[in-house]
Amino acid sequence: MVARAGTGRPEAAMGRTAQSGDGPRDVIWDITYACPLRCTHCYSESGRRPARQADRDRMLRITDAIVALGPGVVSLGGGEPLAVPWLDEVARRLTGGGAKVVLYTGGWSVTRAMVERLAEVCHRFVVSLDGPNAQVHDRIRGRAGSFDRALRTLGLLDEVSRERRQQGMKPLQFGTDCVVVRSNADRLEEFCTRIAPRFAELRILSFQAVIPAGLASRPGFVERELPDDEQVRRLGSEEERARLAALAPPGVLVVTSDNLELRMAPDQVARGLGFQVIQVEPDGQVRAMPVYEGTVGSLLDEPVDVLWRRALERWDDPFVARTLSAVRTMADWAEAVRLMDHRFGTDADRTRFARRPDLPAAPVEVNGGR
Repeated sequence: MVARAGTGRPEAAMGRTAQSGDGPRDVIWDITYACPLRCTHCYSESGRRPARQADRDRMLRITDAIVALGPGVVSLGGGEPLAVPWLDEVARRLTGGGAKVVLYTGGWSVTRAMVERLAEVCHRFVVSLDGPNAQVHDRIRGRAGSFDRALRTLGLLDEVSRERRQQGMKPLQFGTDCVVVRSNADRLEEFCTRIAPRFAELRILSFQAVIPAGLASRPGFVERELPDDEQVRRLGSEEERARLAALAPPGVLVVTSDNLELRMAPDQVARGLGFQVIQVEPDGQVRAMPVYEGTVGSLLDEPVDVLWRRALERWDDPFVARTLSAVRTMADWAEAVRLMDHRFGTDADRTRFARRPDLPAAPVEVNGGR
């Protein structure tokens, strides 16, 4: 996934509690699984599986179904959303329906024309950046040159935002999102002191603990890159957020998260979750639980309230309750993800799980892609 290896985005936490059939209020739409990158932590395994990208007509039908839900925020991720030829039309329709559109990109092939077209229809642009230099970022993102391209995208956003401000128009709201893994956990301050000062218009630095889902649930990843419990605890603390914020330029919002709420264990659900969100796959299938494999139907075929009710039923499934109640550590969580995915995934999903490669040692050149 371009954004991060999971769904613990600031936009997903809207101060609501998902306690009943009140319904979701925000949407995460992985609009395509096509991706030029090969991120080691990708929860959706984008770029390694069929894109499942809907054609224009079906995608606009999915868009209309989302608009009918009346969401406050729609986060467009993937895969690489900018691989969708009619993304502008989708974003315009979502914005016209009253949603704030947040676009996540890896920055591989962003052009000034793209930024200018999307400036009026995207509430926020988020560029994935997992390292303060090419050595760290490219290894995690799995493709040489990805750091330079991400910085070029930040430069374009900075330039367009500055010009809009000078012309009396609303500047762009943009920032970076870092998936925190073991090998970059001690480099976070460099984002504040080396990256942020380069872009005067940048407004957000987000640091989110990797979620042990998808490729990040592999035993090899758990052993070598999954942050330990102390690193995750520190990332979820106000002290760490304040430390990083003090290093960032004035006016830059620093967000940190341990993402532990996304475990969705029974005790967490009983206390009330801080998000009320549905996650939509590229072809309109709705996941029962963000992070975990397993869908409950399609937005193209059934009303959202029916899908939401099925999702809530999944949360109470005895296997789910038993599996997630046993989680005590990050390694436990990774094992629970594997069990959940195997139980609720399709036969095609289980075949894909069996083909997952070991964690690569270095970034690779990828043929094709945008």
